[in-house]
Amino acid sequence: MMYTDERWNTSIKRRIIAGVSGSLGSLAALHHAVAEARRGDCEVLAVLAWEPPGGEHGYRLSPCPPLLAEVRKAAVERLRTAIGEAFGADGPDVDFGSVVIRGETGKALIHLADRPDDLLVLGASGSLLRRGLRRSVVSYCVEHAVCPVLAVPRPALQHELESLRRRHLWHLPTEPLPTS
Repeated sequence: MMYTDERWNTSIKRRIIAGVSGSLGSLAALHHAVAEARRGDCEVLAVLAWEPPGGEHGYRLSPCPPLLAEVRKAAVERLRTAIGEAFGADGPDVDFGSVVIRGETGKALIHLADRPDDLLVLGASGSLLRRGLRRSVVSYCVEHAVCPVLAVPRPALQHELESLRRRHLWHLPTEPLPTS
């Protein structure tokens, strides 16, 4: 079950669809999508896909409409927060829209980026552990998209935070050792 705003299906402008999760990588992708839109007079659609806890199969086995409503509400808030963190109160200075879609992330993005002249912009995938447990959204989209897919590298800050987290986990010093 996917919802899209009809304006995005009938637009004659080139569309840039940006996958947003709220991670630093997805915020970098969102910034890149807006910069690209400025260069080419395009419109940007920020998309956050969500699934019920346990996935669609789990929900069919044990439906709970109040829980589903809360999860959707949380997804809407997460998208709103991500856009606010990326652009502040004023928002981006391009044609911009956002949508929350129920469905697997890769499939939802492919569903929206259905024109050959669209551009699908995604942040690099998460940690190696997460990629080992689930297929990469970027890989899925590259394999199935009918339009170009741009994978934006993780920002330097994200690398530094992950390094700091690993050092903390292994009880290593977080500051460089003094040289004598």
